[in-house]
Amino acid sequence: MLGAAFYYPPSEIAQITELLSSGEWVAEWPYGDDAQKQTAAQKLNLMVAGEETLAQAYQRLFIGPQALPASPWGSVWLDKEQVLFGDSAVALREWMRVHQVDIALSQNEPEDHIGLLLMMAAWTAENRPDALNSLLAEHLLPWARFYLARMQEKCGSPFYEGLSALTALTLRGWQDTLQVIPAEKTIFA
Repeated sequence: MLGAAFYYPPSEIAQITELLSSGEWVAEWPYGDDAQKQTAAQKLNLMVAGEETLAQAYQRLFIGPQALPASPWGSVWLDKEQVLFGDSAVALREWMRVHQVDIALSQNEPEDHIGLLLMMAAWTAENRPDALNSLLAEHLLPWARFYLARMQEKCGSPFYEGLSALTALTLRGWQDTLQVIPAEKTIFA
């Protein structure tokens, strides 16, 4: 659910955005304390910020044409050149090959998008649980907290600020529950 909310335009995931903005998930969400979840829920409930709709915020935050306030691709954070399809994206593709994880993309894009990685983590937990810790430790946790913190600080959209906060709580919960030690990697973004 979190991955889809980062990856797909709001018009394609209306049920997910409605559920997140409703706050109905708060009592059942397994990560974070009540105050943290309520704070995220209050932000997720604000789907419009001033004149900007959720669709416009998605366009500004994930598509452009202006520079993105926080790049959603891991290679921009982990590669010295801050490029898409960098060494970290190549390493993720190798991990996917080794663990027989295949995702169908509608266009040529790197698989290290935060939304794709969150969806991949959910799929891996269900289908290849023995590989989940390595996916989290090597390809998501080393950079995601920096991305999520920057999104909370600079995104300018209450909904995506709340989504980033909820995702950060969830990743911390996964890390603690699974006892994942993130690989130490230099952050370049």
